[in-house]
Amino acid sequence: MSSGRTHDRITLWALPLVVLATFRLTLDGRLTAVVCLGFLLGGWVLGPDLDIHSVQYKRWGWLRWIWLPYRGSIRHRSRWSHGPIIGTVVRVLYLSFWLGLGGLIVIDLLNNAQRTALTWGDLIDRLGWGLMAYWPWWLALMVGLELGALSHYVADWLSSAAKRGRGKGKRRKARGSRRAKRR
Repeated sequence: MSSGRTHDRITLWALPLVVLATFRLTLDGRLTAVVCLGFLLGGWVLGPDLDIHSVQYKRWGWLRWIWLPYRGSIRHRSRWSHGPIIGTVVRVLYLSFWLGLGGLIVIDLLNNAQRTALTWGDLIDRLGWGLMAYWPWWLALMVGLELGALSHYVADWLSSAAKRGRGKGKRRKARGSRRAKRR
């Protein structure tokens, strides 16, 4: 399995390819920037290794505690953390829960002088429907996050396959030397 530094380098080295491919597809510099931001976030901050004590986990600083329930409930390299698309969706939904909870608390604190109760309708009115107008930007961010995570998955799969291939060669050599000793 690749180290955190290796994953960081892969993310950085792949960034020009993501820039070129995205701009070629969208012909929009702002959408390209959002995809690239998502790619960097998906590779460095919101990547698959948040399910272990990793470089990505440590980058959350004093907020890393929010990932403790995630780490405790998801097995490392399972489809829920390292699965294409589903791993990214699970992490985004998990983070959205915490952002929503924080948003509720902030809105409640700001409205505390006027009233004491906050309803789901308040949250949807203030956060939900207004954000839907920006769906192309959210989609671009999600594509970038998935591409960043995908670079991680591919690196893990390739390094695991290479280790398995090297292990088979060692076993063959060991069997061959045992046969030679018997003769």
